[in-house]
Amino acid sequence: MRKVTYGGAISLDGFLAGPNEEIDWLRYSDDVAEIMKESFRGVDAMLMGRKTFDFAQRMGGGPPMKGVTTYVFSRTMTEMPDGADGELVSEDVADFVRRIKGEEGGDILVMGGGELGTALIDAGLVDEIGFSIQPVLLGGGIPAFRELSTRVELELIEARPIEPGCVLLRYRVVNRA
Repeated sequence: MRKVTYGGAISLDGFLAGPNEEIDWLRYSDDVAEIMKESFRGVDAMLMGRKTFDFAQRMGGGPPMKGVTTYVFSRTMTEMPDGADGELVSEDVADFVRRIKGEEGGDILVMGGGELGTALIDAGLVDEIGFSIQPVLLGGGIPAFRELSTRVELELIEARPIEPGCVLLRYRVVNRA
């Protein structure tokens, strides 16, 4: 079965972006580049919510990743914008991910924000959670996690400092309480 990982970079107080969607506080280094490269090893599907997709498009969209299909989940979009790389998914996110998780293929990376990540955790479909904790308190913004329906137990896989002044944390999802 394919592994589903939810992660990215967050502030120490748990935000993916600031109150005005700012990400100027994110720190980049060779360590970060290597971690990003490693996190995509073996991945052939990336999941993204519509809000994250819209933000990525405003930031330039990034180059298509060879061998990685981006699935964009939206209840409001009817088609992908011209020139955008990805496949639009309007069906229930848990049903879709449950189906592709059971199919042959590589791992699945969730890059789609707190709503999507939390929905998949709540559905019991996330196997690992990993974040680069940035040394900043934003005080508000876009949270990495929304309210869960139940407690989720985690097992630490990795914890290490990374330059510049960040900490990488990776957990395996053990069970839902």
